[in-house]
Amino acid sequence: MPFGHDTEDGLLSVAALVNTATPDDTLTEIADLDAFVESWGYTGTHERTHAELDEVRVLRPRFLEAWSLSRDELVAFVNEVMLQYRALPQLVRHDEWDYHLHATPSDAPLASRMAVDAVMAFVDVIRADELDRLKMCAGDCGGVLVDLSKNRSRRYCDRGCGNRANVAAYRARKAAESVS
Repeated sequence: MPFGHDTEDGLLSVAALVNTATPDDTLTEIADLDAFVESWGYTGTHERTHAELDEVRVLRPRFLEAWSLSRDELVAFVNEVMLQYRALPQLVRHDEWDYHLHATPSDAPLASRMAVDAVMAFVDVIRADELDRLKMCAGDCGGVLVDLSKNRSRRYCDRGCGNRANVAAYRARKAAESVS
């Protein structure tokens, strides 16, 4: 495991957030946001309003761009987001989690907490010089992934792109066999 649990969770959740935008938007209703917040275990204030949904949706293209930044550009991005949301890292312990970093109070807006959680995870990626773990999906979905495999061989996101590629390859092999 290259990162701590809070870093992995932060990276995977921001990748999942970015991937809600492509290829089909799956974050269009408050209920969609409720399900996302529940599935990723976000704690603290959640207003369940259209304004909150819009604030979270705005994060997606911004963080998609982070996947294509160089190390120095990602540092600038992280610092910009931390300044924007006035991040103040503190050690906290809650629910089933032992001590880990939070950089926003639990009553901060959901989008603020999501953005800062993501850049806090990027901090560890930058410090460990592991930017090659942030990848674009090799499928045609336009999504992103976090490669936490030992051999850094992961190529597809979690939305079925790998299965579609395998089925297409299988069908191509079968078609080639039937021609010969």
